[in-house]
Amino acid sequence: MPFKFEKLEIWKLAIEFSDRIHTMTKKFLKEELYGLRSQFNRAGDSISLNIAEGSIGQSDPEQKKFVGYAIRSLAETVNCLYLAKRKNYITQEEFKGSYAKAEELFAKMNKFRNRLSG
Repeated sequence: MPFKFEKLEIWKLAIEFSDRIHTMTKKFLKEELYGLRSQFNRAGDSISLNIAEGSIGQSDPEQKKFVGYAIRSLAETVNCLYLAKRKNYITQEEFKGSYAKAEELFAKMNKFRNRLSG
């Protein structure tokens, strides 16, 4: 693994979380293709993308900033979970399971960010 981010647990969890989102949104209504479905998928992908971008040759303060962006994208996905549940696009079980994964990822990203200097 030549890239620093490939060794990060938070990056691996973010990839798994994104996969989970993409699987859930496949069953959304067709008219949501460019609405909530697209926004949800992009926010989910943005988590791992920001972790990766921040880890490449960056200083700790720069990496910390990008982990902060990743956390914001995670918050966006949690909001999308609420919207999807309200619109009955996902089940209560899907909501609970995904919310739990989001909480786990949030805690680990915060812990990682707090260990960075700057």
